[in-house]
Amino acid sequence: MTLAVVTAGLRRPSSTRLLADRLAVATAAAAGDRLNGLDVAVIEVRDHGHDLVNHLVSGYPSPELRPALDLVADATGLIAVTPTISASYSALFKAFFDVLEEDALAGTPVLIAATGGTARHSLALEHVVRPLFTHLGAEVVPTSVFAAPEDWGGAVAPSPLGHRIDRAAAQLAAMMAGRDARTRRDPFAPTDFADLLDAG
Repeated sequence: MTLAVVTAGLRRPSSTRLLADRLAVATAAAAGDRLNGLDVAVIEVRDHGHDLVNHLVSGYPSPELRPALDLVADATGLIAVTPTISASYSALFKAFFDVLEEDALAGTPVLIAATGGTARHSLALEHVVRPLFTHLGAEVVPTSVFAAPEDWGGAVAPSPLGHRIDRAAAQLAAMMAGRDARTRRDPFAPTDFADLLDAG
């Protein structure tokens, strides 16, 4: 059972990667015993930049890119984090999900998150990122997480960012546990979201 974490930060160190790591840790903690043997696998999109461009041109993934695409397609859940650029996701972030096979994310629980230079860019999550994953057939958790520079330095604990991370992580863990249970029982059973209300 795998939690895939796709982070599209452009620098090292990256606040986008930092947010992705915090979300992954919180999701694993929220999952507890419900998701036994959960593996967390992080994909740094910047490491596949050249291969993504070649894939877009040729239509074929390189031997280095293929495992990353397969990992996301086979994951029980996904955390997807992008920097906001021009009030949208980054081109690298979009390119990665553009080259996934059709229906690769159908039914996959996804937690969406973003970083940006100002809190005003937080609307990009609802205006462009959520519609992207809805179009791909993913089941996007209700709570999205945005982190601006001022969110990282707060002395108050737990911080508003920390609360939002924990809330979104709990929702993702609940959806992943529900998907795992349905897959073991009946992979074609309809989704029942009633138990997710308690996770929020």
